[in-house]
Amino acid sequence: MAVTDEAIEKIKDMIVSGALRPGDRLPKESELAADLGLSRNSLREAVRALSLIRILDVRQGDGTYVTSLDPQLLLEALSFVVDFHRDDTVLEFLAVRRILEPAATAMAASRISEQQLDALGAQLDKLGDSPSVEELVAADLDFHRGIVQSSGNSVLCSLMDGLSGPTTRARIWRGLTQEDAVSRTLHEHRAILAALRDRDTEAARSWATVHIASVEQWLRSSL
Repeated sequence: MAVTDEAIEKIKDMIVSGALRPGDRLPKESELAADLGLSRNSLREAVRALSLIRILDVRQGDGTYVTSLDPQLLLEALSFVVDFHRDDTVLEFLAVRRILEPAATAMAASRISEQQLDALGAQLDKLGDSPSVEELVAADLDFHRGIVQSSGNSVLCSLMDGLSGPTTRARIWRGLTQEDAVSRTLHEHRAILAALRDRDTEAARSWATVHIASVEQWLRSSL
């Protein structure tokens, strides 16, 4: 194991064990390096790496702190990485969505409130039967975000937010080039909503899978 990797593991172990908690300030560099049996250079590199992925917060003139470790904060690194996707990797993002989003939708079926269901229904009603592609894609993002938030799992919410961006262009492209893309999307949204209203976990999971798989299948045939 490289020296810097070892330093990262030792700091991570301190956080996982509770020796360092969210918001705690790290000991002085010289003291921490001695306690962990590390050189100050390797410790410095480890702190720099952990600050890049939002585990640590280096405050000039004040010290280094453990961040809140909130899932949304930690997963911002994922969002940054996926923003640099290539067109031929969009299928991989869609494959991950196809794994995660049906599970989140199934979870939402038993947890979503009547008020949240009414809000999703109002979104679909407002959109109408013939929205523009841009309107549909914007509504699509809001629709899925609302469902995943209703799952009650903040990590899933953050992951899905990070995965949505790279697939937006593919959804717009599909809407512009596939004849029935708009009507099919609206139909699938209504089917998902109906399954959620019925509290039917498996139907919700199935319709979410069909919905994402249809985009994935279209893109695979188009590339």
